[in-house]
Amino acid sequence: MRIHYPYELVCCAYPTSLPLAAITLQQVVPFLASALIGGAVLLVGWWFIRALVSEDLPQGAEWRHDVSRINELRRIDLSYRLFQPAIQGLARLNRGALAEYLPGIQRDIGAAGIPRFWLAEEYLARAELIALMLAPLLFYASIRTIGPIGIISGFGAVLVTVWLLRLRLRAQARRRLMMIKRRMPFLLDLLTLLMEAGSNFLQALAQSVREFEGHPVSVEFGRVLSDMSLGKTRTEAFRAMQNRLNDDEVTSIVGSILQAEDLGTPLAQIFRTQADVLRLKRTQHAETLAAEAGVNMLLPGILIMLSTVLIILGPFVISFLFSGLVL
Repeated sequence: MRIHYPYELVCCAYPTSLPLAAITLQQVVPFLASALIGGAVLLVGWWFIRALVSEDLPQGAEWRHDVSRINELRRIDLSYRLFQPAIQGLARLNRGALAEYLPGIQRDIGAAGIPRFWLAEEYLARAELIALMLAPLLFYASIRTIGPIGIISGFGAVLVTVWLLRLRLRAQARRRLMMIKRRMPFLLDLLTLLMEAGSNFLQALAQSVREFEGHPVSVEFGRVLSDMSLGKTRTEAFRAMQNRLNDDEVTSIVGSILQAEDLGTPLAQIFRTQADVLRLKRTQHAETLAAEAGVNMLLPGILIMLSTVLIILGPFVISFLFSGLVL
């Protein structure tokens, strides 16, 4: 005899597969999410470890100089080591789109004392990468400030960030050039004294570099000394310094040294003359600034005078006007 159970009782005793599937899906989704997050964390950790380990790239049969440059750049710069593929990709775009601006950036890199392993397009690519990293914050601030139209201003803020980083490089180059020109007369005087005391040029230059160790002028003349030690002629070493700094006063000094080298003039005499010329130019520059100070202070002085007159005469004018209205 068959026993018939109510349908509701059967459904309660043996639930269908749909709730089981739903429960299984609710359990699997957090597990998959945790696995993806864990995999992403492991991948990022592996990437950082691989980036922090400065391994030399393999040397091929060609482009050995460029491979050596990249290896040195990976050793000394953490940002290049972390983001090398992105920087090189942006550098290729810069070579094609911004080729006319790269020579100026390369000159500023040399004048600012940045390691010579940086190429202009790579340094600009690093600035662009910094701007792209700040882009989410810039877009968020723009949209929160002025609404949806802030997307346009966000793009503008990214471009302005790259431009400000470029200006920072230029300001760094100018500041370092000023430091070099301020200290160069003293180094030339020391070279003169050492050479007049019997030292040859290389000995005097090495001693002067040691005396001014840590200063940018010591770094630049130290590179001249290193170039000559590696086999370059004196003319080539000073030409390289002239191209790095790209300054009129430095060009004049280097030109005088090279002319003395060609004509056989004693270098001690040239160094003494150039030191006096640099001091004279500094004095003339100070006099020029002092003469311009009066003109520059004219407008602020007029504004201060007008504000003083308003403060003194203002209450009398106001009282006179109001007394006339009352009458």
